[in-house]
Amino acid sequence: MANENKKICPTCGTRVKEDAERCLVCGGSLSGTKSDAQVVSGGRMPEITLGLPVAIGLVVIFLAVGAGMVYLALSQTGAVADTTITPTLTETLTTTPTSTPEPPTPTPSPMPSPTPLTYVVVANDSCLAIAARFEVSIKSIVLLNSIPASCDTLFEGQELKIPHPTPTATSFPTATLSGIEATQAACDKVIYEVGEGDTLGSISLNYNVPEDSIKSYNGMVSNTVYEGLTLIIPLCERAATPGPSPTPTAPPPYPAPNLLLPADGGVFSLSDNQVTLQWSSVGLINTNEAYQITIMDLTEGTGRKLVDYVTDTKFIVPGSFRASDESPHIYRWTISTVRQVDVDENGSPIWEDAGGLSEARVFTWTGEASAETTPTP
Repeated sequence: MANENKKICPTCGTRVKEDAERCLVCGGSLSGTKSDAQVVSGGRMPEITLGLPVAIGLVVIFLAVGAGMVYLALSQTGAVADTTITPTLTETLTTTPTSTPEPPTPTPSPMPSPTPLTYVVVANDSCLAIAARFEVSIKSIVLLNSIPASCDTLFEGQELKIPHPTPTATSFPTATLSGIEATQAACDKVIYEVGEGDTLGSISLNYNVPEDSIKSYNGMVSNTVYEGLTLIIPLCERAATPGPSPTPTAPPPYPAPNLLLPADGGVFSLSDNQVTLQWSSVGLINTNEAYQITIMDLTEGTGRKLVDYVTDTKFIVPGSFRASDESPHIYRWTISTVRQVDVDENGSPIWEDAGGLSEARVFTWTGEASAETTPTP
């Protein structure tokens, strides 16, 4: 029984008898099913044993092959860009310090002298008129053209060389003190420290200076003083010395006035009926003081001069002082401050200098004097 051949149901795998037509379990047909004796048993598969290094090498090869296949697939689809990295070499420069040559010392170039102007003499021309027209001196024309000093040989059509006028540096106005400030600056003063028992009255009597003057110079509003207080005693405010002929203290001299108009070398023609002179104030002047104006006609020498006195900083030269001929005349003018000290037998004031004399300026005036009387110097 144990060696009885049996069939295996191909449907459910139940072993049945060799001569059975159907499976007793599932009822499936057993026709064509072979018995165990007809089944040939297969041989056993050979066993392969691999070491660890060989296994790791196979894994690496497998991964490399897989990566190659993936790269090839991506290359064909354009997903991988063929980028080539090119190394950039940076060159490092080593600088060698070099000495810088010193710049050459500049050589000053001499300034070229201005070329003289050429002027053609016309009818009735004179050296004085030409000099006034070009604001140069007659002497410079004479020297440049080698003509007589009298300059009386001019003729129509003659060519004269006219030098360029020399520029005159403009003087800056100087700061001047007013009359009150100048008086205070020139006042002799003493510094006094109030002692024990001192009063304003005793200090006033001691220095013969009025109490009001001491209070004014020290800005005091009352007569109260105290020990240790410092006071300025204006000695210039002392009361006049008793006597038959007290001499008042004269104010300090004034600075020289600064001339304003006209500019030095100004030219006035026949149409100008008068010339206005202007200068800056020297400060507040007293009632017995004035500005002295001195104007001299240089063309006619020292015999024709005008002197006048005003308290304003302006003076109008009258047309009567203009030249009696039609040729241009050169006039020089100055300003100074004077003080009246007395009167003469005719009742005219007597003046003395009270300050510095201004600089001298000149102007040219062409034309014939009016019918007015020329002022007497």
